[in-house]
Amino acid sequence: MRRYHMACIYPSDSQEPELLYPYILDNIKSFLEGETDWIANAANAAATIGFLLHDLNWVGFYLKRDNVLKLGPFWGKPAVTTIQIGNGVCGTSAETGKTINVKDVHQFPGHIACDLFSNSELVIPLFKGGQLLGVLDIDSPEIGRFNEVDQKYLEEIALYLAETIQWPQ
Repeated sequence: MRRYHMACIYPSDSQEPELLYPYILDNIKSFLEGETDWIANAANAAATIGFLLHDLNWVGFYLKRDNVLKLGPFWGKPAVTTIQIGNGVCGTSAETGKTINVKDVHQFPGHIACDLFSNSELVIPLFKGGQLLGVLDIDSPEIGRFNEVDQKYLEEIALYLAETIQWPQ
């Protein structure tokens, strides 16, 4: 039996990463349990992160298709549908295969602005079996929103999603 327990409250009154991030991952795991549809799983993962983390305005996936990144499931406002590999924060992360934590997107050369209220961005590449699947993109209206602790935990969540979701080939 699938268990649903996403709550409208945080696991504590504080935003302590040691409590919050495991709670987010547990919620994601409960949504993925027994579900094989990649769109449903990616959509619930984006919504869970967006809903439970503070000061975010966009969370979503850009997936590698025909050597470009195509918009996948997301939480937030409408977004750019195609990003060239190597362009913007997402394309650069895909090209380098490395997480990019941008404190102020207005200082990032070639930043692609989807939402004028976004000021910082964390992009994590997704790999499965050594192949680039795409990226997990997380935006915030707060400059410097993502620190090393956020990056560490969100990379763990991204790794879980990359390995667990049955992405299309």
